[in-house]
Amino acid sequence: MTSESAADSGSAKQAEPVPRLLCDARELAAEPPVPSGVLWKLAESGRQLDANVVRIAPGGRIAAHAEARLDVLLLVVAGDGVLGAGAQEEARPVAEGALVWLPRGSTRSISAGERGLTYLTVHGRRPGLGITARPADGPA
Repeated sequence: MTSESAADSGSAKQAEPVPRLLCDARELAAEPPVPSGVLWKLAESGRQLDANVVRIAPGGRIAAHAEARLDVLLLVVAGDGVLGAGAQEEARPVAEGALVWLPRGSTRSISAGERGLTYLTVHGRRPGLGITARPADGPA
């Protein structure tokens, strides 16, 4: 599911930006359980942010990883789980209402509890792919 207004192709004349309700994250989280995955994503054209509502099935896990370029805010919408923080994956319990800052470069994992875990992430928009020069080969 994406934002309803993302389907708008826009007109030749740009309209004034207007705040709008995009979705009800609690309603998304309350829908019948589905396998882990993205339930909603921000897809407005011209946006400067990326945002997703993600569900992890009960007992599911996102393995340890680091985001080198972007800070991320994570808001737990429903359920509970454990945030693994740092290279040692220090266990930090999270539950509905928890707001977590994941600074760029930090290592993190997240595991869902018995009720599963649904959360919203928000971060600066990822730059698009581009053509760059091939890295120079090392010494021969």
